[in-house]
Amino acid sequence: MMKKLLIVDDEKMIRQGLKAMIEREYPAVYTIGLAGNGQEALELFRREPADIIITDIRMPVMDGITLLEHLSEEVLPELRPAVIILSGHDDFEYAKSAIRHRVKDYLLKPIRREELFGTLEQIQQERQAQESGASRQAQETENYRKELRTARLQRLLQQQDVQPGPEQLEELGRLQLPYMVGVINYYYSDGTRMNSGEVQGLLERLTGPLEQQFSEMLTDWEGKLVLAGGRAEAFLNLYRIAETKEIKGLLMGVSETTGNPEDFQECYKQACRALQYTFLTPQSGFMDYGSIRADRLSFPLPEEELRKLLNMLGTEREKEIKSLLGNIFQTEHLQHLDLAYVENVARSINERVLDEVFRVHGEASVEVLKLYRTVGNLYNYRHFHDYYRALEHLLLSVNDYIIGIRSAHTEHADMEAALAYIEEHYARPLNMAMVSNHVSLSYSYFSEAFKAYTGESFVIYLKKVRIRHAKELLSGSRMMKLSGVSEAVGFENSKQFTRVFKELEGISPGEYRIKLLGAGGIRPEDKEFY
Repeated sequence: MMKKLLIVDDEKMIRQGLKAMIEREYPAVYTIGLAGNGQEALELFRREPADIIITDIRMPVMDGITLLEHLSEEVLPELRPAVIILSGHDDFEYAKSAIRHRVKDYLLKPIRREELFGTLEQIQQERQAQESGASRQAQETENYRKELRTARLQRLLQQQDVQPGPEQLEELGRLQLPYMVGVINYYYSDGTRMNSGEVQGLLERLTGPLEQQFSEMLTDWEGKLVLAGGRAEAFLNLYRIAETKEIKGLLMGVSETTGNPEDFQECYKQACRALQYTFLTPQSGFMDYGSIRADRLSFPLPEEELRKLLNMLGTEREKEIKSLLGNIFQTEHLQHLDLAYVENVARSINERVLDEVFRVHGEASVEVLKLYRTVGNLYNYRHFHDYYRALEHLLLSVNDYIIGIRSAHTEHADMEAALAYIEEHYARPLNMAMVSNHVSLSYSYFSEAFKAYTGESFVIYLKKVRIRHAKELLSGSRMMKLSGVSEAVGFENSKQFTRVFKELEGISPGEYRIKLLGAGGIRPEDKEFY
């Protein structure tokens, strides 16, 4: 008998895509209905109940959580459908709401085929177990109890410095003693991280159900998979199997063993710290807390080297910058370093070097600032070497940025000096070679820089300066002949002066004086001078 499945999403392409994906994988298994929002889905369910509902959370008219609330009110527990929540928002509050409504899984968009199919398979297996004689009500009660237990332990991990409450102490009392805690991450090659459900599915495909190997299994508030068990070999075996299968990207940190249930928070913190230490060991993704406490090297914060690094930025000493960065991080001792030293150095580079650069010189390009936002947290990277390469690239980009700023300032000063020299010596025989020599720039570079700065070639600019001064003489000295004006502003002869004047002003120097006469600026007896 075919199962009835209802897909609820306000985006038509997602509804149709999920329908096609499921029908291809499970031909003749499901009769699939579609709804664009919770209200439409509720009406369809009332007419024809579904065995499984796959629903988005954020939808117009009625959202997914409200739909679940209506189903909880209207449908007896033993008749309620299995629900899979979809969302593009990794929101813990939604996750808690989903837990209250006993959903089977909480999947983030874009949906991964393997994750969706794994959940459908799980639902099918649970239904088969129920149909084979297991009590549906007892199963739901147990599932709910597990979810409630998981939620209480998750809150305990999130509130690490708060003493466990009575309910949490009750849950901790159920731990199988002795035990240790492991925290697991998986990174794809592009640096993005698997969610805990995917990690769990990956491990179970390798070793079978994790519930048979570990007494507790939950997701922490950061989305990491957390396992609790009694044997270190179980964790190490899990990692070695993945390593044998050449599954790259799996990282695991494991705590010390304890016989006290109330040490659960502390063991979790130990496992998280051990997991962070895999950052320093690219050849291995497994780290136990005991190994990170022994004989770790630490050094005083390299204040002087950080100051030198800041001073070197904006120079042509790229090789020295790279070498100094290696000394600052003590990279020759990397695998034996205290991680706190690396964290302190990374934070100091952000605050004392990069922040200072942008404070003094202003914001750099969008590309540099985007890289800075990523490099600002070393745990945005899977391993130290990935972080180090990105930081080195950022520092060299900042180095080029400062050089560019200083070059622009220097060039500005050089051009101002060139213009001042022209203004002072325009009356002398003057050419571009003389001015470029004065500011100590090569002829060809000066030519390009001068045009970029003034918007004009050197020859045109000099002509305009000379004609401007000629106009001042023509209007201010009625007794000076045109030949005298020509000589005074640096032209070789009156003919050249007249040609350039007319080229720039549209009239000859003599006509310019006549124009001034018309305006009352020249007396009739002065006509012999124009």
